[in-house]
Amino acid sequence: MYSEKGLNSHEAALHKEKTRTVVGLDGTKKISNEELLQLNCDVLIPAALENVITRKNVENINCKILAELANGPTTPDADNVLFEKGTLLIPDFLCNAGGVTVSYFEMVQGYYLYFWTEREVFEALDRVMTRAYRSTIEQSERFKTHNRMGAYIISIERVINAMKLRGWL
Repeated sequence: MYSEKGLNSHEAALHKEKTRTVVGLDGTKKISNEELLQLNCDVLIPAALENVITRKNVENINCKILAELANGPTTPDADNVLFEKGTLLIPDFLCNAGGVTVSYFEMVQGYYLYFWTEREVFEALDRVMTRAYRSTIEQSERFKTHNRMGAYIISIERVINAMKLRGWL
């Protein structure tokens, strides 16, 4: 569903509670997934399926920021087009890493039987995710490439460093 004026989340929730669907909410119209992806917007968040942004439709993507909450929503050939268009891409493995990071924090807390407050968890998460994002941007700018490749470069460098520490290289 779509409304040019935006959606009122409270009204949408009430409508869904009454009707068990968000379809038919006053002031909205039903649009296809393809139409949704082509809307002019500041932030586009593909959050459900793989391979929804492809070479076929990437030219019609009209967002400033593409935040990939789904796993693999953008195909590799579309990455380069988004980069050339100046779209800021937050790759899936960075954008949706918060849950895995907090799971790691929970594991560490369990091992040491030392439990953090909710605030401590959020502060630690903010530090880790901010550092990861900034590092990704730095590598992307350094190598003049898209953010997914910047993040790949970081991971490859870490593997190489680990191999050197073990004397494998």
